[in-house]
Amino acid sequence: MIFLKKYWPVVLLLIGLLILAGVYFFVIRGSDELPVEEEEVVAEIPLDMRPTVSLTPTSDGHYLSLLIEEIKIDAYTLDYELLYQTGEGATQGVPGSIKLDGKDNFESELLLGSESSGKFRYDTGVSEGTLTLRFRDEKGKLTGKLSTDFHLITGVDELTSLDGAFSFMLDGDEDEFYVVMSPFGPYEKAYGVFGSVKPVGKADGWEEASEGIFVKMASE
Repeated sequence: MIFLKKYWPVVLLLIGLLILAGVYFFVIRGSDELPVEEEEVVAEIPLDMRPTVSLTPTSDGHYLSLLIEEIKIDAYTLDYELLYQTGEGATQGVPGSIKLDGKDNFESELLLGSESSGKFRYDTGVSEGTLTLRFRDEKGKLTGKLSTDFHLITGVDELTSLDGAFSFMLDGDEDEFYVVMSPFGPYEKAYGVFGSVKPVGKADGWEEASEGIFVKMASE
């Protein structure tokens, strides 16, 4: 009995260590090996099937007008998601979904902020984000996906894409808001410049394929 009393603290310590080891191997370590649910991988949408997309800012920069034209993909619904960073570094999202039902174009005003009971709160310092489109069949299965970065700019005379591959020199109206982004569409490589007023200026080395959309000039 004296022996047990003498070594009982040691026994309790060993039991505690065994319990902690079990928790580590079967719970903590096991959780690292759980499969991570990932979005279903789909085939790339061919160029001639891609819609033309634009984000046009309002004069106050509080809204982006999403316009999707020439929808050719055979899909039941279209999900869209705008993600952006606020000036404070927080990530905000503007999701939405529509039933296509034969529609070949769609337009929606996306608020950079929030609304509650008719009261609006506008996010400040927004300068970049991503736009993602997901096409789904009647069972909700993903059939196509497109995603692009966008750059929201004001107060400068040079508009640039986030990847640095494209620039547009403004000829006035620097205080308006502009978005530079990929417009998707039937272009191998293109950038769109969309503004609260029509952008006036030039992009050296690029030619305007359609209003506000620029493609690389063919090498001579």
